[in-house]
Amino acid sequence: MPVIIVGADTTLGDQIVEALLSEAAEVRVFITNPATAPDLKRRGAKVAIGDVSDSSHIGSAALHTFCAVLIAEAATDSRERSFANHADEVISGWAAGLADAGTTRALLVDGEGLDTTPLRAVMSEFVVISTYDRSWATIVADVVQLEGTASLTQPDN
Repeated sequence: MPVIIVGADTTLGDQIVEALLSEAAEVRVFITNPATAPDLKRRGAKVAIGDVSDSSHIGSAALHTFCAVLIAEAATDSRERSFANHADEVISGWAAGLADAGTTRALLVDGEGLDTTPLRAVMSEFVVISTYDRSWATIVADVVQLEGTASLTQPDN
């Protein structure tokens, strides 16, 4: 099923893209830095370029995806954001865009200290993947494993 990586133009996002390209049927990436697009396309990703704080950009790029991998750095770094002044507003925009797109699973990578309430409210399945004191290889492996899991929720016994 299609997966989208928002923040694929971060170092960790790029590593996640590389790992998912060999695992997922379709990998889409959402970036704000157009200079990274040619390499991502060459590697096999479908590329969307836009404002990471614009929920309509996120929603359009994520349309009909099953899973969104959200790199928190894209909400907190120094990139230009026209529709948000704070990272929590970016997260709210991501939630709105993903809900509009029909995405049901979100994996937020390094969401420590961010208000995840909007994502928890609209996603059937939601996980925050901590990066604290962990190697990038371990983080990437966690993302790949969780993205490919049939269900993140445990059935009632």
